[in-house]
Amino acid sequence: MSKVREQMRERAWNAILSAAFFSVESAVILALAIVLFGLGYAPFDWWKDAYWLVFGALAEALYLGVTVTDPKAAQRAVDRMLSERYSPGTIKNPIARERLKRALEYHRLIGETATKHSGVMRQSIEATASEISDWIQQIYLLAKRMDGFEENEIINRDRRMVPQDLKNLRRRLEVEKDPGVRTELQEAIQTKETQLTNLRSLENNVKRADIQLDHTLSALGTVYAQMQLIDSKDLDSARAQRLQEDIRDEVMSLQDTISAIDEVQSYQGYALGEKR
Repeated sequence: MSKVREQMRERAWNAILSAAFFSVESAVILALAIVLFGLGYAPFDWWKDAYWLVFGALAEALYLGVTVTDPKAAQRAVDRMLSERYSPGTIKNPIARERLKRALEYHRLIGETATKHSGVMRQSIEATASEISDWIQQIYLLAKRMDGFEENEIINRDRRMVPQDLKNLRRRLEVEKDPGVRTELQEAIQTKETQLTNLRSLENNVKRADIQLDHTLSALGTVYAQMQLIDSKDLDSARAQRLQEDIRDEVMSLQDTISAIDEVQSYQGYALGEKR
């Protein structure tokens, strides 16, 4: 299990436990035990006041146990954690933001599908949903890189100016006679050519990212559709493993694109998106 999924599960567990403890039902249980203890009410001759505190503690433990093991509550908590950690509201590119919203929606629907089953079937779907949390992270990070590219003033300036600077340097080289100056111009041209190559590589990677986000969303939709079509008699470990391997392949592809963007921007000195 990846570090991301471990963190998400831990945060979700804490959220479920916190929500259960501070719920109205929990407050009623504890308040009733305390009030009865304070009044000294004894339903039986052998009853002692302190038993109300013991009763309240046991009732509270039972309530928390039932609540935190509720698969629907767990799924809602995970969905909430994902939406908070990878909030679409932080993405400025409208298309990428909408894709992230839909990806989170698919994760929620797949998780809800798991709660409708039991046994091996539910475990398999939950495992798939857990794998998709990594997918969501990569979609978010890629969207942030796209935002960074579009909003980076230095990149926008260089995309406009570097091609023209290169043309001017080449014109000067054509008419320059001094050997020393020509050497300096040739070195400057090589530097500008490298910069232009990196900028175009960055542009192409961002275009690739946009295409990948669209493909990824379609792949998520396919996974969701498969979850609706299979049932327990169709499910086998090999099929479930293939599905999870497909998801991991998609995650790796997104990671490769992010790495390619980061490699170019790091070499050129630009700063895009978030690093995780």
